[in-house]
Amino acid sequence: MSHPYEKLTPDTVLNAIDHILEPLGWLTSGHQLALNSYENRVYQIGIEEQKDVVAKFYRPGRWSRETILQEHEFTLFAKEDELPVVAPMVIDGESLFEYQGFYIALFPKQGGHSGHIEHLDEFEQMGRLIARLHQTANAVECDQRGNMTPQKFARDSRQFLLDNHFIDDSLLPAYETLSLDICNRLDELWNEPKMQLVHGDLHASNLIWFQEEPYMLDLDDCIRAPRIQDMWMLLNGDRDQMQAQLAAMARGYEMFLPFPVDQVPLIEVLRTMRLMHYSAWLAKRWDDPAFKMAFPWFNTPRYWSEEILNLREQFSALQEPPLQLIG
Repeated sequence: MSHPYEKLTPDTVLNAIDHILEPLGWLTSGHQLALNSYENRVYQIGIEEQKDVVAKFYRPGRWSRETILQEHEFTLFAKEDELPVVAPMVIDGESLFEYQGFYIALFPKQGGHSGHIEHLDEFEQMGRLIARLHQTANAVECDQRGNMTPQKFARDSRQFLLDNHFIDDSLLPAYETLSLDICNRLDELWNEPKMQLVHGDLHASNLIWFQEEPYMLDLDDCIRAPRIQDMWMLLNGDRDQMQAQLAAMARGYEMFLPFPVDQVPLIEVLRTMRLMHYSAWLAKRWDDPAFKMAFPWFNTPRYWSEEILNLREQFSALQEPPLQLIG
């Protein structure tokens, strides 16, 4: 079976961008570079006598127009609030375009570098930035963005994998039992936290540091979730290091909003949900040839053996005392 992205030839990409840029009188130079993205297709496009732009071709069938526009509204509001975000370009009053069945957005190219945050002053800086982003989020309509819950990210992911027979037969009993125990434990720990609009996927690779300022990329996964979701993925190192990093972020966050101390115990819950959701995400995209090329190790006995080991470790983490907000 063909995949929709097979229609996205180099000529189609350039013709689409020329069509979008026509009101500005800009023309593509013929240069294009595929960037590291699998959920969508993203290209750096050369423009004659202008700086390069980045074009995102959204995965067909994933989001509705209304859902994407709420992402754009969030990012554009953040830009208006002078937050360092990479917002979509607005051309003739529009930020989302259609061409041959694809939704497309254009972004300015942002220079800089990515990588793990290590210094506590940078974590405090991130705390200030995240709080300001959450302030902006309070003013954004988000009824199209869905909720991050254990049902959606853990139970539904588990069920998809089982229903579609992705788990290796020899490992199926172990996966079924362990994953069910994990889902039950997640439900015990969830306690119906306050759900608010967040970036949703704020990890080191979605930050570009330029002149010592972090620019936030890719709000494609913005969602209603506990606000600690936008902090835990930045933590790294051992327990003591993560507690110090969390305390630094809290100091920065408190300059603008009360820090959600009550959500700190959800960090391992959210980590577990992401782990289970990731396997289902790969499985749901397995008909896309790009995924088979990029993730050849997925859906092998070794993958599922390691996944069960990771889930066992995570199940143990769910029994341990949560990180403490110290200092």
